[in-house]
Amino acid sequence: DAPEGRRLIQALGPHHGLVALLMDSAYQDDATRELACGLGFVPVVPPNPRRRQPWEYDKPLYRRRNGIERLFRRLKAWRRVFTRYDKLDLMYAAFITVALIAEALR
Repeated sequence: DAPEGRRLIQALGPHHGLVALLMDSAYQDDATRELACGLGFVPVVPPNPRRRQPWEYDKPLYRRRNGIERLFRRLKAWRRVFTRYDKLDLMYAAFITVALIAEALR
């Protein structure tokens, strides 16, 4: 997971100012955190309890990550989103928007 995660972080490109990057605990290694910091992100990930030098992180913000994961789980319940039924990116994005609106109204 970590090498792919680092590629995704690099694809985001550099940012100016403080931009929080909510990460799963699988990405709590030093190389990934240093890459995120180097690109201007503030990595929000809890340290492994066995680390010798744990770091501080924004616990309330990290708890919000769970809500994001649940949203993706609910979106995957929509068969059309999960199977990528639409061939055109525009139509796929439009249906994701419809699914998000339906989830918000629920």
